[in-house]
Amino acid sequence: MKKLRLKFSKTDYMVYISHLDLMRLFQRIFRRIGIKLKYTEGFNPQPKIAFATALALGVESYSEYMDIELDQDIGIDELREKLNSNLPEGIKILGIIDRKDSPAIMSLIEWGIYDIEVELEKEMERDEIEREIEKFLNQEEIIDIREKKKKKKIVKREINIRDLINNIQIKSLEGRKLVLNMFLKTGSNGNLKPEIVLKKIEEISSLKFISEFPRIYRRELLIEDDGVLKTPIKSIE
Repeated sequence: MKKLRLKFSKTDYMVYISHLDLMRLFQRIFRRIGIKLKYTEGFNPQPKIAFATALALGVESYSEYMDIELDQDIGIDELREKLNSNLPEGIKILGIIDRKDSPAIMSLIEWGIYDIEVELEKEMERDEIEREIEKFLNQEEIIDIREKKKKKKIVKREINIRDLINNIQIKSLEGRKLVLNMFLKTGSNGNLKPEIVLKKIEEISSLKFISEFPRIYRRELLIEDDGVLKTPIKSIE
């Protein structure tokens, strides 16, 4: 049995396949290349594949992670080559490590780094935008109202998302085209979507966007190791 952790990108047309379809895709590819996955025991055995976090449809990512368990031995370089030779365009393995007895990847992820492309309603100077972002980040509370259906009723609750935001910076500004870099809580201990942050920025600051569907890139996922944030796997490229 071999426990491995894989890093891969999900781009181009692959951003439109669901999380469930992505899992099925990898299962098919492993069968195609003749690599035996280890299965759970019980009445309905399932392959031991676990993703770090589910990625929303339409979001590009250069830092998706998954843990797998194999029922055979194979070299890491050989496995990477076989996978990349058979995966469709838009999915590419960027790195593989032997995770040994490391905890499951989904329990380790703490933060995500995103780039968000938006279009401003009107042109603004960079320093003016920075002041508005600073104003937003200086809020002690940023309340988001979440809705959940419970016993045929819609239950609303208020959540302070300020602690889920580490930082927001301007990555680039060209005319009205603005790219924001966001450092947000991601994972089982808290999860904040960039779209919600954009909505709250509009509510609190004078920044207004006209992008109905902002383009979102997930640049990296981070874990915490002895108080230090780092990537679960370094890309070999």
